[in-house]
This record gives sequence, structure tokens and C-alpha cells, in this order.
Amino acid sequence: MNTDRTRRFVLGGLGALMLPGFAQAAPPEMSLRPRARSADFARKAGGGIEALIARFGLSGAVVCAVADVQTGLELEAADGATGLPPASVAKALTALYALETLGPSYRLKTRLLAAGPVSNGVLQGDLILAGGGDPILTTDDLAVMASDLKKAGIREVRGAFKIYEGALPFVNTIDPGQPDHVGYSPAVSGIAMNFNRVHFEWRALGKSYRVAMDARTERYRPEVAMAQMKVVSRSLPVYTYEDAGSVDQWTVARGALGGGGARWLPVRRPGLYAGDVFRTMARAQGIVLPAAKLTGGVPLGADMLVLHESAQLVAIVKAMLKYSTNLTAEMVGMTATAAREGKPGSLQASAAAMSRWAAERFGMTGTQMVDHSGLGEASRMTPQDLVGALVQARKDDALRPLLKPFVLRDAEGRTNKEHPIRVNAKTGTLNYVSGLGGYMTAPDGTELAFAIFAADTRARGRIRRADRERPKGARSWNRRAKTLQQQLIERWGALYGS
Repeated sequence: MNTDRTRRFVLGGLGALMLPGFAQAAPPEMSLRPRARSADFARKAGGGIEALIARFGLSGAVVCAVADVQTGLELEAADGATGLPPASVAKALTALYALETLGPSYRLKTRLLAAGPVSNGVLQGDLILAGGGDPILTTDDLAVMASDLKKAGIREVRGAFKIYEGALPFVNTIDPGQPDHVGYSPAVSGIAMNFNRVHFEWRALGKSYRVAMDARTERYRPEVAMAQMKVVSRSLPVYTYEDAGSVDQWTVARGALGGGGARWLPVRRPGLYAGDVFRTMARAQGIVLPAAKLTGGVPLGADMLVLHESAQLVAIVKAMLKYSTNLTAEMVGMTATAAREGKPGSLQASAAAMSRWAAERFGMTGTQMVDHSGLGEASRMTPQDLVGALVQARKDDALRPLLKPFVLRDAEGRTNKEHPIRVNAKTGTLNYVSGLGGYMTAPDGTELAFAIFAADTRARGRIRRADRERPKGARSWNRRAKTLQQQLIERWGALYGS
């Protein structure tokens, strides 16, 4: 995931590079006299797609497909009906699912509710922080909500402080196969804050360490009580996690800390995390709340005191595609399912609902997802399925403007912003899994939709859970897979748009 140079036309072999019957697919709209090709054309075309893929010697499987966006005609495929794990390329499908179901202007709501009468600024009942599936809620947003609560006239709460996170199913971790400490596989529920990650910072103080667990943003750094860290005298494992009732209890190996540092760790109790931080922000406004506790529902007749609305869904989805945030994908995916079919029973059930929708909407009958982010390795998507969806989505321009520009590289591996092929695509990377899907515009302006999936599921299956953050050999495999992706893109640019 290389450059175009001046080439001369290579007449011999051109026919062998075209799909059988392609030339007869429609009457010619122009003279069949061959256009001059540059000297590098044969190298870019790769001498046949199977030969190009074989030259990279990737273990496992590589499948791909490409189609003309205007006509929908498939131009070339290699095992295009074979499903492989799509990794984060799946987020392109999730984006289409959420936008079509909810609408681009949809906003997700987080509320502060009063379950009881208010008299002279005193809430005689419970205060409820109710999540509505907003994946981008932050400490800063809760600070504003606390200020708005004070502006609403509340100065004291006599009842309990409760958190409702049941708008979406609770998921302890997006992918149970991931190590406990990786921030990209946090818990998911109807409420989230700071992408359900807590900031762990440490500093050596003589023979001991000062550690802090906080919910920092650029403006605030409130320490939290629901996540705790203990430094333990050992070398490995670096981290351990234990469910300690109402606390995420972590330990870290002293031998791995050095003089100081920081990293984000996943949160396993999203509701209590948000409640912990809101309690701190309310205290800054002079409103003292008891410790937060979860509630299974919102009582009928509860009055809304404060409403926080997210950015529009289209902006959330664009950021999700740019930064590949797994939490956002799961929350907007499950919110779409809830709107379409009612609250799903689980993340897997919601993913199955999206798969059914994809089959009905785009004919993606070979796609079966187990989540909305692509983090779960059991998901399968075929390149022909994705290309078909991309072609249809381009008709109303629903996706391409949201996809991140994918800059190709030159022969020395440097990014080449002047490359004549322009690409907007979603990448996907897991250990021994690499995907790329989206749109490319060839040098002559021809627009193509493409999908490339590579996976060595056997090699991935041999990785111990504890080693999945940086397993041996995976980085070089993924690097070669990305180089192959660019070679395929340049082949298609040479064949169908030079």
C-alpha cells in the first residue's frame, strides 16, 4: 500500500491481461485502435492478477475485485466470491448502515433526568444520567452538563445518583480474543466517555512509583476511583486485569515501567466511569452527589433537566472512518439496529441484523459480520460483495466524501501526493489480516470501486492472546500485504484508466 512513470505502449500481452469476454460486453463507443501506453505499463499491469499476487508470496489467501463505478461492470477479480475477515474495512458498511437507517443529521442524546419533585433547588428524588448511545461524549461534555444542571436551578440532590446505560446491550470487550489492556477493545454500552479509555500515568519516585488513573482531556484531568492501578514486582505479564466488583482493578509489572510514561487503558464499566467523572464535575459546581450506581431503567414521568446532543451522525461517521474508532462503529451500528428492529439482544445479534440488511440492500449474500467494527476475526466479507455495495452507494454519493484519502507511495516507499491515481478508501489491519476497500480515480478520470482482502488465519490462530499486541512476524506480513494493495491499484489504473 508505488509511482507512475512515462511508458510506451506494449501491444503484446494486452489481450491476455483482459478478462475473457470483456471486450464483447458492450458495443464499442470509440475506435478499437489501441491507445499509446507508457513504457512501464507491463510492470504496472503485473502480467496477470494471479501472477502478481503470487509474486508477493503472502501466506494465507488474497482475494480482490474491481468494477467500473459508472456501469457497475466487474472488470477483474481473484477469488472475488471468497469471504475473508475484512478488519476495519467493515466500518465502511457500518457507515452506510447507520446513515441510511438514522439519517446524516441524526444526533445522539445524553440526558440528566429528575426522578422526583424539585423544590427550591432541591431534588427530592434521584438524579439519573441517561446515555443515548453517543460514542464521542467526553469529560468536557460532562463538565458542561454539570454547569447546565446548576443553571437549571439544582443545588442539592436528596436521592441517589444513578446511571442508565441500557439503551444498548452491554459488551465487556468488543473482541474477547484481544489482550485485556488494549485500548481499542473496550467495553460498550449505552453510555461512553473518552472512547471508554482511562489514562494511566506513572512516574518513578525513588524506589517507588506515583501512579494516576484519570479521565483527562485538554481542559480537565479528573482522577477516577472506578479504575485502580497497583505496581507489582515482576517482569511479565506487563498488565493484569481483574473484575473487582465496582472497580476495574489493574496491576502493572514494575520491570516494564522505567522512569515514567503513560498509556490509555480500556474501561470495562462505562456507566460507572461516566458517573465517577460527572460526580467530580458536579462537585465543582457546588452540587454534592453520592457515589454513582447503575439502574436498569428510567422511571416513567422523569423530568429532563439537561440535554446534551452529539454532533450530527455524518460528522461522527466521517471521524470513525478517518481514525478507525472501534467503539464508535459498535455504538452507531447497534443504535441503527435498535432503530430498525428494536434493541438488539447482543452485539453479535446487531451485527447479524446489519448483515441481513446488507444482503437485502446491496445483495451482499456472502457477508456475515460478528460486530460492526471488524475487530472480530470471525467476520467474513467477500470483495465482490463490498464492490457491489460501493458501486450502488456511489449513485447518491453516500460514502466516498467520507472516506479518507489514501496516498500512494513512490518506488522508494515515500508518500507521493502527486501520484496520478487518486484513492479514497478504508483500510483494515489486524495481525495477519489486511484489507483495503473504496474508490480510485485512474489517470484518465475513470472511477473504479475495489476491494482487497488478505488473511492468514492459521498464522493468526497460532498467536497467544497475551502476544496479540505485537506478535512476531505479523508486522512484516502486513507490510507486504499493503505493498501488494498498491501494486493492484496501479495495475487497475494501468489497465482501465491510462
